[in-house]
Amino acid sequence: MAEHDAHSSFIKTPQQLVVVVLLAFIVPIVGIVLLIQLILNRPHADPAALNPEAVAARIAPVGKVHFGPAPAAEPSAAQPAGGQARAPKTGEEVVKTVCFACHGTGAAGAPKIGDPAAWGKLIGKGVDQMVKSAITGLRAMPPRGGNPDLSDLEVARAVVLMANQSGAKFKEPAATGPAAKK
Repeated sequence: MAEHDAHSSFIKTPQQLVVVVLLAFIVPIVGIVLLIQLILNRPHADPAALNPEAVAARIAPVGKVHFGPAPAAEPSAAQPAGGQARAPKTGEEVVKTVCFACHGTGAAGAPKIGDPAAWGKLIGKGVDQMVKSAITGLRAMPPRGGNPDLSDLEVARAVVLMANQSGAKFKEPAATGPAAKK
């Protein structure tokens, strides 16, 4: 068996020498070319995406909330497209669709339905003051609980229902001519 000579090279023929010399020059050159291509062909922002209109469109809010009367061009829930007024909602309907989100959970400091301690001070002020506060809004509660289509009668019915479930003995308001309208 032949011993390995520590001073011998892995290049044994002139062809191997030519290949090694060529690779020694070609590999770094290819690396430099690829690096230059990477730097020059880097992705960049579209100049049109930076104009103010495009930026405003990208950061625009998803939706908008409007409080107040409905626009005149659109028929409101109180006045359907047919021109006839709808029947006023019951207190239970209003509580389920509008009031329960906060008064059912106590969100934003709203008194929870069925909690006599939380409603006691409010009940002491009387039903008229409670209804007025519900119509105009109070602290975190928006006017009409956030539904501008509710009539005064519907708000009053909801207030009476929630107060009665919390210990009051108020009489539910009845619909009476112009007083039942907004």
